Amino acid sequence: MAEHGVLDELNRAIIAELQQDGRRSYAAIAKAVGLSEAAVRQRVQRLLDAGVMQIVAVTDPLQLGFSRQAMIGIRADGDLSKVADKLASLPEVDYVVVTAGSFDLLVELVCNDDDHLLSLLNNSIRTVPGVRDSETFVYLKLAKQTYTWGAR
Repeated sequence: MAEHGVLDELNRAIIAELQQDGRRSYAAIAKAVGLSEAAVRQRVQRLLDAGVMQIVAVTDPLQLGFSRQAMIGIRADGDLSKVADKLASLPEVDYVVVTAGSFDLLVELVCNDDDHLLSLLNNSIRTVPGVRDSETFVYLKLAKQTYTWGAR
């Protein structure tokens, strides 16, 4: 599939097709990239098994009843991987990244409402060992969210 961890052009083309429409059929992808349907199916499975990509349904949290989203900037002490893992285990957390800069970690939350956000901050995030302080960035409007950056 890929040599030395680098994706070949066919895999990149398959990923680009799926980023446009994750429900696109193997037959349609095969036609677009010039492979057989079986070859596309096999390549997609290898990409999934290798963790290079995943195929999921992306939802609009507002339409599902989650009226509050926020990004939490966290400054932490100790092993950042342990802090990140603990935060990632919270069901309301959909994104955790270790960063360089003003914050050690960024954590995105999807909450029912402001009371839910407050409860998470007080009872779940600030109580994690290693969390020193946090700053909350409440989302007012989602201006852009895309997953079509391709496979360079």
